[in-house]
Amino acid sequence: MENQEYSVGLDIGTTKIVAIVGRRNAHGKIEVLGVGKAKSLGVHKGIVNNISQTINSIKAAVSEAQSSAGVPIRKVTVGIAGKHIRSLQHSDYIMREHPDKFITDDDIEALKDQVKKLVMLPGEEIIHVLPQEYKVDSEGEIQEPVGMHGKRLEANFHVVVGQMGSIRNIARCVREAGLEMEALTLEPLASSEAVLTKEEKEAGVAIVDIGGGTTDIAIFKDNIIRHTCVIPYGGGIITEDIKEGCSIIEKHAEQLKVKFGSAVPELEKDSTFVTIPGLHGRPDKEISLKTLAQIINARVEEILEMVNTELKAYGAFEQKKKLIAGIVLTGGGSNLKHLRQLANYTTGFDSRIGFANEYIANDKNQYLKGPEFATSIGLLMESLKIRDKKQGSETQELVEEELAKAETAPAQTETVQQAQPAAIVQDQSVVSEQQENRRAKLTFGQSLMEKVKKFFEEVE
Repeated sequence: MENQEYSVGLDIGTTKIVAIVGRRNAHGKIEVLGVGKAKSLGVHKGIVNNISQTINSIKAAVSEAQSSAGVPIRKVTVGIAGKHIRSLQHSDYIMREHPDKFITDDDIEALKDQVKKLVMLPGEEIIHVLPQEYKVDSEGEIQEPVGMHGKRLEANFHVVVGQMGSIRNIARCVREAGLEMEALTLEPLASSEAVLTKEEKEAGVAIVDIGGGTTDIAIFKDNIIRHTCVIPYGGGIITEDIKEGCSIIEKHAEQLKVKFGSAVPELEKDSTFVTIPGLHGRPDKEISLKTLAQIINARVEEILEMVNTELKAYGAFEQKKKLIAGIVLTGGGSNLKHLRQLANYTTGFDSRIGFANEYIANDKNQYLKGPEFATSIGLLMESLKIRDKKQGSETQELVEEELAKAETAPAQTETVQQAQPAAIVQDQSVVSEQQENRRAKLTFGQSLMEKVKKFFEEVE
């Protein structure tokens, strides 16, 4: 199997690193070939803080994915998050040299390249330049300008920016793990590809991806990306709160959160307790599930209030910008019991849990259904898009080459035809007198045909 047949998404998260190998089947669905998962060591709140540990974790996940897929992994599409991520709005334009010709993808790319030259704060680098809506000459609110005519091409852009050092660290870890980074994608954008529908993006929706170290937000309206941000808190800090509040080790705190945790204390009974085994002969510890829910609730409410602040910053409570489709919760943290009810109450928007296997064709055992796989599946989808676009470009180039050959062929024939009279004139000096007499009796058209016929006979 050749490398072009499949793509790989690599999610470098705070708690886990996931590599997913897949390809498109005949029906356009994604067929997963293999999955690799490893504990993430060396990443804190989405930022690499230990290069060697991160490299080893990447190698472990990729090795498992290679074994299960039975294919070599060379290129990967990688996700990025972290508190250093910020976004801004920017408008820019270009003046086209040939307004008589229609706008092409090259014009769009030229406009994007111009935006990429924006001067950022020291140490920052542009990650994404995302067009929102275009304006051609005096016509505005255009979503697809390709094929239109115009002199001035203008667009509003959503620009995602990150710290250069953090981006370089991720790139180095991927490279030293023996891989080539095909693309770097903002994680909430990847998650949105995996769990949001086109109708939701059109109506207005916010995806809230609660990971281990960060909570990533992306807001869509009218099928356009409107706002992105990263909150530096996730499921990991909830585990830390349980560990401190109940005076237990981190392993037990994580197990408590996953198996018995709830975001709404009022729905838990006072009389229900869970027993935690004591360390090294110490007595067992009993913890009330209501107390556990109170600890979780305090932190989750804080995270949801930060989400609310971002929604207000976008203007989600204004009538024109209202998010009709509400909120989609995803990521490992969205598995927390009663989180959806608390999100509804805190934000005022209806919410649902976003499952990541909607586009997967062969997930019969529902292994990839968990929302914790949303980002990695989204990265795989992004990688497949890049591959499809590259193949489309190559096909277009081949078509253009064939058309160019077809256009030059008549020109060559014409050159030969223009050379014919000279060859015939030169030939006339050696023709026999008998042929000259015969030719004199012919009509002009017949004479010309005779000359052409004789020329091709000599060429043969």
